[in-house]
Amino acid sequence: MARSAAQVIVVGSGINSLVCAALLATRGKSVLVLERNDTLGGCIRTEELFPGFHHDILSSWYPLFVGSPGYAELKPALSQAGLEFVQGDYATGIVLPDGRGLALKQDLEDAVRRIEALAPGDGVAFGAMAQRLFTEDAALTFGLLGQNPYGFGVLRLLFSELRKRGLDGLTGFAADSLESFRRWAERSLKSDIARALIAPWVLHTGLGPDEACSALIGKLTFAAVVAGGMPVVRGGSRGIVAALKTVIEQHGGELRVNMPVERVLTTGTGRRQRATGVVAAGRSFEASDAVVCNVTPQQLYGRLLRESPPPVRERAAAYRFGRGGMQIHFALDAPPAWSDPELLKVPLVHLTESMEQVCASVVEANNGLLPGRPTLAIGQPTAVDPSRAPEGAWILWIQMQELPVRVKGDALGKIAIPADGCWTEAVREALADRVQARLEGVMPGLSKQVVGRRAYSPADLEGMNCNLVGGDPYSGVCSPDQFFWLRPFAGSHGARAHRTHCRNVFHIGASTHPGPGLGGGSGHLVAQILASR
Repeated sequence: MARSAAQVIVVGSGINSLVCAALLATRGKSVLVLERNDTLGGCIRTEELFPGFHHDILSSWYPLFVGSPGYAELKPALSQAGLEFVQGDYATGIVLPDGRGLALKQDLEDAVRRIEALAPGDGVAFGAMAQRLFTEDAALTFGLLGQNPYGFGVLRLLFSELRKRGLDGLTGFAADSLESFRRWAERSLKSDIARALIAPWVLHTGLGPDEACSALIGKLTFAAVVAGGMPVVRGGSRGIVAALKTVIEQHGGELRVNMPVERVLTTGTGRRQRATGVVAAGRSFEASDAVVCNVTPQQLYGRLLRESPPPVRERAAAYRFGRGGMQIHFALDAPPAWSDPELLKVPLVHLTESMEQVCASVVEANNGLLPGRPTLAIGQPTAVDPSRAPEGAWILWIQMQELPVRVKGDALGKIAIPADGCWTEAVREALADRVQARLEGVMPGLSKQVVGRRAYSPADLEGMNCNLVGGDPYSGVCSPDQFFWLRPFAGSHGARAHRTHCRNVFHIGASTHPGPGLGGGSGHLVAQILASR
């Protein structure tokens, strides 16, 4: 019989929701997960777009989750439930439009040698950067990202680092953390190809190479991928959802789809206000301990908590989303003929002319233009998991992260734009044609290999997941005013980080600390709080 009451109700079923629910369930809490869509998983979805081809149509790579404390705790149960991550010897790489490329293995020392051979001096610079990130700065960087930003643990960490570094050292770390990638790259790297190799990684948190904090994020993401690789789920990412669902249900939890939550039910006022449950699909569900919401700030404070204090609603309304994303999925009858054959072994390759071109595409998108030479993240999941396609076939997972939410024009003046600026099928497919032609330059004969192609515009992404506002794949730009203790926004009436003004309502998801990345971080942090109650 379906449950109408639980200790903890979790709104939404993205990775943070499922990690939170699984951790609480294994620790003896009764949990109920309510999902508005007809499938669980949020940004984790695998579909057979073409016969025999299983595509991850949103997220596909899980280095943050595999390295997360939530996964470490749940790993035995998830493995028993059938979850298996796989990866090869290679991590990432770069290909230029003329076909020249560089493939990097999952090995920092090997990456130093390969970069140094191609760009003398830059391999050594990369090695020094990675060494600093993973040694002297590791405790501070990962400690800040992995803890409650308002907790005593952060204060202890800062005090410890102050004693170790001194005030000048601590302020120097802060200054380095705010630097743009372009400034760091122009100072530290000599060659255009080394800058082009790392610059696209900045885009994977919604920033551009000219924006504040992009140096730290770009360096950290790139170095972490080279050190830890790009794991995928054998058979498709839906395996994560299936395994977490199994763990939750094995421990008495329940998950229900087609249950859009309309509002959080509360009693009391002011600081005494607390949640008693939710209304979903016209039904009331009771929560004795807490309600955990994996939604955007606007949804939480504008719809679910309808009586939020005006200052909180105003801050939530001011929360900003970033540029749109787009994905294109290709099913091929054979592996592509890369100009550099070694790239066939690499799970994720970026295609761009230069760091400057990455910057230019970001500016074009910011100005409402379809980029003329978009940066392409070229995923090859079948390089590490052949089971996703028929024998001898191949899948390409293409992501673009610098697209306008509202289209004002085309940088090349070749694609007709609707007067209202909305994404249409015609605009989407015309841009997909541009991308395919761009790929053909580094994969000769690609068009003859295509079994099927499916594109998803920013509007399509938002249609699949309402947290991806405007097609922003990161549910809010990670600029300094919306990051760390300021994510989703500065505290007001008790609303900060994962806490809200309502004493037992918690906020998780990519819009909260530590941000996007499918690591389950916010779900783990809130589970830690609730499990101790």
